[in-house]
Formats: sequence, C-alpha cells, structure tokens
Amino acid sequence: MVVGGGLAGIAAALECASAGAAVTLLEARGRLGGAAYSFTRDGIVADNGQHVFLRCCTAYRDLLSRIEASDLVTLQPRLAIPVLAPGGEVAWLRRSGLPAPLHLAGALLRYPFLPARERASLALAMRALGTVDPEDPAADARSFGEWLAAHHQSPRAVEAMWDLIARPTLNLLVEDASLAQAAYVFQQGLLRDRAAGDIGFARVPLGEIHDVAARRALAQAGVEVRLRQGVTAIVPESEGFRVEAGAVAPLTADGVILAVSQLRVGRLLPPGSGVDPARLARLGTSPIVNLHVVYDRPVFDQPFAAGVRTPVQWIFDRTSGSQREHGQYVAISLSAADAELDMTVEELRQRFLLALAELLPAARGAEVETFFVTREHAATFRAAPGARALRPGTRTSIDGLVLAGAWTDTGWPATMEGAVRSGLAAAREVLRVAVRKSELGAAVAA
Repeated sequence: MVVGGGLAGIAAALECASAGAAVTLLEARGRLGGAAYSFTRDGIVADNGQHVFLRCCTAYRDLLSRIEASDLVTLQPRLAIPVLAPGGEVAWLRRSGLPAPLHLAGALLRYPFLPARERASLALAMRALGTVDPEDPAADARSFGEWLAAHHQSPRAVEAMWDLIARPTLNLLVEDASLAQAAYVFQQGLLRDRAAGDIGFARVPLGEIHDVAARRALAQAGVEVRLRQGVTAIVPESEGFRVEAGAVAPLTADGVILAVSQLRVGRLLPPGSGVDPARLARLGTSPIVNLHVVYDRPVFDQPFAAGVRTPVQWIFDRTSGSQREHGQYVAISLSAADAELDMTVEELRQRFLLALAELLPAARGAEVETFFVTREHAATFRAAPGARALRPGTRTSIDGLVLAGAWTDTGWPATMEGAVRSGLAAAREVLRVAVRKSELGAAVAA
C-alpha cells in the first residue's frame, strides 16, 4: 500500500510493481503529482510553481522515461542562464567545455554585475565550497551566510550570484540556509561535473506529466490507483497493516509506504513507529509565491531568466501548453517568499509589473490581460542549520512501515529529485522486509 500520490509515491509504486508486488496507491486529492501539479484559472492551464530539474537529477529523469514522458520536457544541451537587470542589461552564465570547475571560470570572470575584485573573490569562494563535506554535522549546523561572510563575500556578491542559485534550490536566503545543504547543491549541480547543472523544464503543464502520464504508467504496471481516498489511520496487525481511508471499508496490506508531507505524516504514524512528530514539526516550512501574468503581446524572448537588482527572482515563459491563442504568459517564481506571502494581490501587481517593465523593455507598452497569484505556504521543509539531524531515514521501528518524501534524509533539498529518490529507497526497504518475512515463513513451514 502506497499512501500519497506525489512523485515519491509514484516512484515507490512503480518500483514495487516492477518487483512483482501487488500495489494499491491511495491519494486524498483527485489527481496525482503532489506538490508539482497544474490547474486551470481564467482560461489558462497553469502550474502551481515553476519546477525545474538539472541533468544531475538522474532519478527524476529515469522516472520521466519510466512513465514515457521524456518527450514532454526539454533539457539544455549546455548550461546557459540569462541574467537580467533593470534597464534591459543582460548577462549570461554559460558553461564551457572545460572540465569542472573550470567550466564556469569564463562566465564568472566576465560577469558584469560584480567588479573584477569581487569576481575573483567569488571564484575563490566557489573553489572553497567544493571542499566542504556535506556529511559533516558541523557544516550542517553552520549558516551558509556566515560561511560566505567568512570567505569575504560582499552583500553585492550574495545578491548577484549566491542567492541567485541558492534561493530557488534551497527555498531560503543564504543567511537562513545550512552550509552543508548549500555545499551539496553547489557540488552536485556545478562543481563536480561540467554537465550536471544543465537545466531542464516541462514543455507542457505538469499535470500532463505527473498526473496523466503517471496514471497511465501505473495502470500499465498493474498498480491500482484510488483517488479521493485520504487515509485516516494505519494500524499494525499481526499479519501486516489495516489501512483506514474515510468511509470505505478498511484495507489490508503486508507493507505500507507513507509518502505524504512531514506535516501530515505525524498524524498518521501509529504508536511505536520510532518517529517523533514533534521532531518533524521542527523541520519547519518555507513558502513559495508565483505570479502569473498574461500580456497581449510577446514581451520576453527566452524560456527563462534570473533577475538581479530587482524583486523578480526568476521569470519563465509558459505560453506553450497554456492554451493561449495569442499574447504571452509569463510566470515569476519567488522562493523564500515570506514577505510576498503577506502582500495583497494588488500590492504584488503594482510592485512586480513595474519590475517586469524595468527588466523587459517590450513589456512597457504591453497590456496586462490577466494577473493572478498562487501561494504555497508550506512549499518545502526548511533546509536551515541543523535540519539534516531532524530528517528521518526511510525505516521506522515497525517492520514493513516505511517513509518517503523529499523531507526524508535523501541528502538532497526539497526537490523533485529528492522526492523520487526517497520513493525508490522506500520501495527497496519495504521489498526487503517482504522478502525476509517470506523467507522466514517458508523456513517455519519447512
């Protein structure tokens, strides 16, 4: 039994089914996809947030292949990020063909938003970050912002480079983030393999991938998917588990993969699990706010861009797949958006339409046909100092009951990659327990 139909649950269900298990997946919502989904608003098919992946996200890319959705995404042949500043100034962060970390040297040395001395200091700090051990508890307990200050990174360098990368991947400002988690992100994505940081994104609404394609693949694998069946209790019994889900008759299972958020898992864990809900609650959450803007004409000629010296963090062209017949639909993604979370729609509209006009000259004469806001109050766990020690592993103290979710201890921050990896790890663990119980039963019978 898999409880939860996000990416962790989908990956776990497919992995268990491929091993020959009979699998039922229960999802409280009327769709799959968890925190990466689509919806329709004002005639626009929109995503709840701009979820990207990197070439190094091998587990997520394998899942795309498994559900036959690889053709619904695109992946850069080589990392190239346009960085926009007010006044229409554009810089590019591109990798070269040199081995890592030299593949970024040219981009850093030519980066126009920092003076030459700070660019050199940035390169030295980047090299030093590559030596930080992400497994070191002392690194996890230390703030990334504190480490950057000790390595002579100015507030200007933090705003123009470090936050540009760390904020969307960690969903925290550098001063609030764990050094160990930041080091892991930079090492995996930028410092170890020159191709690792190439950026991928969906060409279609996420629902076509994480719901439609995933449901089709699950059905083909023999997984029974039950939507709108929120689990209310998991009760260990002598031969397995009783799973209660609303008004339907209780279900039984030999093993249960609990693949829901850390906020919900604490309410479902039975006594004796060995997992402390209060400890999970201390992980905390961090919000993401997305602004959706439809112009009456094209205003932006790149698939995405980052912003500096502006409240716009990242902007994406989402016209393709939105079912718009004219104009352009762009989305602004705001990570660690505690301030924006409390702003009204009108306040956000006034601030960010002006900011877009400063970044995109073509937007100055364009008419805004639609503007709306989506807010994810608890989008991710907080990868703050000390968070690694709070993240549980896959196993619980109850044989056959395992955990999955991006908040478990995968090493990754709260990403699609971390979610899929957690699901695979959970499947391997529950299958291991099932095999052991089977062998024990056979031995007893003999």
